Amino acid sequence: MLKQRLYLCFLTTVLTFSACFKGQQSVAQTKNTDRITPQLKIQKNLSDEQLLDLVQKQTFRYFWDFGHPVSGMARERSNRSFDYGNEVVTTGGTGFGVMATIVASERKFITRQQAAARTKKIVDFLWKADMFHGAFPHWLNGETGKVIRFSPKDDGADLVETSFLFQGLLTARQYYTADNPVENDIRNKILWMWEGIEWNWFTQQQNVLYWHWSPNNGWSMNHQLKGWNECFVTYVMAASSPKFPINKRVYDDGWANSNTFFNGKKFQGITLPLGFDFGGPLFFSHYSFLGLDPRGLKDRYADYFEQNKNHTLINRAYCVENPKKHKGYGENSWGLTASDSWQGYAAHSPTEDLGVISPTAALSAFPYTPEYSMKALKHFYFDLGDKIWSEYGFVDGFSEQHNWYAKSHLAIDQGPIICMIENYRSGLLWKLFMSNPDIKKGLDKLGIESNSTK
Repeated sequence: MLKQRLYLCFLTTVLTFSACFKGQQSVAQTKNTDRITPQLKIQKNLSDEQLLDLVQKQTFRYFWDFGHPVSGMARERSNRSFDYGNEVVTTGGTGFGVMATIVASERKFITRQQAAARTKKIVDFLWKADMFHGAFPHWLNGETGKVIRFSPKDDGADLVETSFLFQGLLTARQYYTADNPVENDIRNKILWMWEGIEWNWFTQQQNVLYWHWSPNNGWSMNHQLKGWNECFVTYVMAASSPKFPINKRVYDDGWANSNTFFNGKKFQGITLPLGFDFGGPLFFSHYSFLGLDPRGLKDRYADYFEQNKNHTLINRAYCVENPKKHKGYGENSWGLTASDSWQGYAAHSPTEDLGVISPTAALSAFPYTPEYSMKALKHFYFDLGDKIWSEYGFVDGFSEQHNWYAKSHLAIDQGPIICMIENYRSGLLWKLFMSNPDIKKGLDKLGIESNSTK
């Protein structure tokens, strides 16, 4: 019961303003002369490689064709967010989009020049946007750069979203290495912003990081980053800072010092080293690892590839067992993670099972369970494509049990599909991010071994 209450408290912060989005208006599409033509007709007889290409390319349209016309940043979602209109852009989702743009450049969906120009547009916008002690808010107005509050007191710095954003920006800094005005400016501005984030200030001089700070409400949200969840990369980034780093005690005494950190029990016959019972939603194994290479990543607490793989296998095995007898669950239709649902937004997991499959869950797990993820992909596309395949790739969620199929897409769900499929195929983003000298130093400081930094 205690773990469940802690879990609900955690989700209250992450999923603030959970609401049903039925009937919301679509956001007007961005005018773009370089739009990518969607392939809406389900194509038969595709090879595995052709199918992966198609999914990455079509999903990328969310960030490319639907990116905000002024800032270039990723919109929060494809339907209107909480009556804020069309201007809501997300910082963490933009970090994912920056990485997706690198993939698109390497896969020749767009040219490198186009990718660099869009990235420079985003970086130039962020350079002038609201930030607080160097950290960015969860949401910005994509036209003005002013903060849009995420909840009544969440109207300032969001350290977790900032870490997702800079996971993408540091990857971009390693990619855009050409000696020309555009790429030089990208590298310089990213470096200056990176150096300016006051990570250690967000400890309040304690051995733990705090998620939020507001110029109007101070530390009143009082949410410490503890336990095993999607915030692992936040501690890695904080330790890697060249000017305002945290020390190892913040990691050991803060992050790892929680009754929701260690697990060690078996679920579906599979041992789960860390985290909530059954692992929680699968995005825990995605968001921190778009750049962080989990292969060989280990410290005295866990082998992080094993953690993520076992979490995924438990999630899938639960769907195969299907104890609630939901229609549509099975060996080829699995994956529970936070997404829209027939009831509104929810953090789907074996302990919060509403009969909703979220395509991003299985597809972003390609590095961990490639065979099972490919079977899910083929089922989603070939069998259910007429219901869940759209101009921006797969919709955010579906429930055959409730005959419900989302019309929406979210940046934080579309981005990991592109990036984690690419990491499975080529390791591209892992190679780039892990090559950053600051990240190497940060991992070493925390006592985290990595095959990529040896």
